[in-house]
Amino acid sequence: MKIAIVVAVGQNSEIGSKGGLLWKLPRDMKFFKEVTMGHYVLMGRKTWESIPPNYKPLDGRVNMVVTRQKDFRDEGCIVFADLETAYQHAKECGEGELMIIGGGEIYRLAMPKTDIIYLTRVHESFPEADTYFPDINSEEWEEVDRVDQPADAKHAYPFSFIKLERRG
Repeated sequence: MKIAIVVAVGQNSEIGSKGGLLWKLPRDMKFFKEVTMGHYVLMGRKTWESIPPNYKPLDGRVNMVVTRQKDFRDEGCIVFADLETAYQHAKECGEGELMIIGGGEIYRLAMPKTDIIYLTRVHESFPEADTYFPDINSEEWEEVDRVDQPADAKHAYPFSFIKLERRG
């Protein structure tokens, strides 16, 4: 099973502020849905709780939540105490590409075992950010695909869809 991270980051690796997103990019939301549809999606509890109730659980995907809270339960998700147990569950269920969708701490913990990063790079900085994506070591990752998107009436910032694969 491959492990993939799906993330949108600002120019300085910003991913969020006060439990929410920093931008509204409809084309990125569509991309996120296309990439994750039909897969197991793994997220931390705070990310799960940040999803608006009318979108939760993410349809067409098996929603998995990792948390240290021993008594945490919520309808629509499978709860795990750690990443390794969640990985094993997805693998045993036949998942071919597990999607890690946040937040910052989960991304940091998942990076060492990640094979693919689906990165949306927003070409703007966001000083109000309080959550960041870990550094991507360019010696470990190879860019295999890129599609640049200009700003337009529905997208306040230009951005790029970038697919990275781990070298070796």
